[in-house]
Amino acid sequence: MGTGKRGLIATALTVIGAVAVLAAPGTAFAAPGPTPTPTASPSASTPPTNRDIEAVRRQLDALYHDAAVATDAYNAAEEKAEQQSAQIVALAQKIVKGQEKLAKLKARAGAAAAAQYRTNGLPDEAKLVLSDDPQQFLDATGRVIQGQRATKALIAELTRTQQDLKQYADDASAQWTKLEANRKAKAAAKKKVERQIAAAEKLESQLEAKEKKRLAELQEQAAHQAQTAWLDSGVLDEISGKASEAGKTAVAYATAQIDKPYEWGAEGPDSYDCSGLTSQAWASAGKPIPRTSQEQWKQLQHVDIKDMRPGDLIIYFGDASHVAMYLGDGAIVHAPRPGRTVTIAGAGSMPILGVVRPDA
Repeated sequence: MGTGKRGLIATALTVIGAVAVLAAPGTAFAAPGPTPTPTASPSASTPPTNRDIEAVRRQLDALYHDAAVATDAYNAAEEKAEQQSAQIVALAQKIVKGQEKLAKLKARAGAAAAAQYRTNGLPDEAKLVLSDDPQQFLDATGRVIQGQRATKALIAELTRTQQDLKQYADDASAQWTKLEANRKAKAAAKKKVERQIAAAEKLESQLEAKEKKRLAELQEQAAHQAQTAWLDSGVLDEISGKASEAGKTAVAYATAQIDKPYEWGAEGPDSYDCSGLTSQAWASAGKPIPRTSQEQWKQLQHVDIKDMRPGDLIIYFGDASHVAMYLGDGAIVHAPRPGRTVTIAGAGSMPILGVVRPDA
């Protein structure tokens, strides 16, 4: 958050305190999306043998999957916190302008009260009797009536401005409560991501060189088998969509990031997580989309796999915890997981939940 934002938020909170409308903390928002129960890390007492490598692969998949879910929760909380910070800044600006307006209205009201005092408050009948010029009195009476109307309008505007200020302060207070809740959700998600990745790295570190080689072979084999099964279904025989111009731009951006490292919570330009890559690719095409894979699945238009075209996003796993961009010919580009880089893979190498189109 920039220095200017901090200053405006501080101003908003000062004003809120001054008018004594700071709300009590509300119920904290839960981190979005399903959160599977974390898988316990294996004991470090004995390194796995060769016959256990497949079990290790499955355990690593579970740990990295849980980390991906937590990353989505982290990204969602961060996005909401940024939105709430912007809303607080906007409300702070409204409060400052409202205070300036209220001060001017109060000055006008004071001037009107002083003018009324100078007339000594005589009744109209007495002013008519004492006046040397009845027409002048009548003219003055008309001006008085206009002044009374203006005074009523001034009082009404004062009241509205005071009500607006209170509403702005209430809104800023509510946004601040939500901001604090999402900061807590973000911190909790961060801890979970770090815990799951640490467990996976510890598990991998226990492997000997030949076991790591065998693990890599099993991982590649599992992805190849899944991709082969997907292709054997005949799905590519039905896919014939051509990329839109925006889709071509998004694909060009995504493929230009190949070999850059995966980093959870990152959205470029030096590293990415899965939804950071897809959201930035489509932003480069002038089509902003939600930051997380779960929100991309919820908010973007769903399309049938047979209608899929390059640039579309494929959402993976039942909880929408991973996303990749379709390139055509059964291939995707994606940021896989910690320790890997942005790469091209088979579109069917993971369980597909569905396909969404950012530029529908």
